[in-house]
Amino acid sequence: MHATPHSSAADQARQASAAAHVNIAAYKFITVDDTEALRPRFQAICAELGLKGTILLTPEGINMFLSGPRAAVDNYLAWLRADERFADIEVKESYSEEQSHKRMLVKLKNEIITMRMPLIKPELGRAPSVDARTLKRWLDSGVDDAGKPVVMMETRNAFEVDVGTFNNTLDYRIDKFTEFPAVAAAHKDELAGKTVVTFCTGGIRCEKAAIHMKEIGYDSVYQLDGGILKYFEEVGGEHYTGDCFVFDYRTALNPQLQPTETVQCFVCRAVVTPRQQLAPEYVYEVSCPHCHERRDN
Repeated sequence: MHATPHSSAADQARQASAAAHVNIAAYKFITVDDTEALRPRFQAICAELGLKGTILLTPEGINMFLSGPRAAVDNYLAWLRADERFADIEVKESYSEEQSHKRMLVKLKNEIITMRMPLIKPELGRAPSVDARTLKRWLDSGVDDAGKPVVMMETRNAFEVDVGTFNNTLDYRIDKFTEFPAVAAAHKDELAGKTVVTFCTGGIRCEKAAIHMKEIGYDSVYQLDGGILKYFEEVGGEHYTGDCFVFDYRTALNPQLQPTETVQCFVCRAVVTPRQQLAPEYVYEVSCPHCHERRDN
């Protein structure tokens, strides 16, 4: 497969100027002991600015996906960063003609991403990370800077992986992230002597995954800093096949961070590729190739 050229800074600037809305994804692991008090404040600022999306407030930090006009997003980030806990939060951006979410939710949860491993606290120390450009260089040569073979490991759910992933990646077909710790432990011995890079959409799952793997004895494990979306932003689609599933109306983004024709089935929520949409089993809001057989039974 031919590598997909990544967008230049000029291309990204053109996308930004042509788009009506900015979509941001951001998270930070930090102790938050006042989530109940924060929730109405976040609800109020997002309502005032007309933002839509989801914000998760948890004792271990914040996770958010928001969409709105440039000025509204900038005003929100200025407000957020006035809280010293979130002053250095890093944000990934993409652009779209419509808001990528249809409503605004601010939720209180126990974890940013459920893993049910309470001893894993990224705030107390991250696993080593590798940036996108360094990872691309490793994948170009097949080894890291120490000469160890590099292996990519999925931390996402199987249906997300099916939309696109890094080439030759380890995909253990998990259905939810709580299955990952057992899978990582079961395959540890066969990965001895190799450098394992965990990755996910935006960085949250692979951050927790890499910490867990380090704690159970993996000798060389990294997380992909910023996840797939940051990799696309920095280096494009080299060493990656397909698109990246995202949890909003766009369903999937290509390596230029543009929405694709991939959709989710209205009935069963399975991912339906453009090719699958040509099948007779795909009837909008009625069935898709994944659920058509069940519907007939």
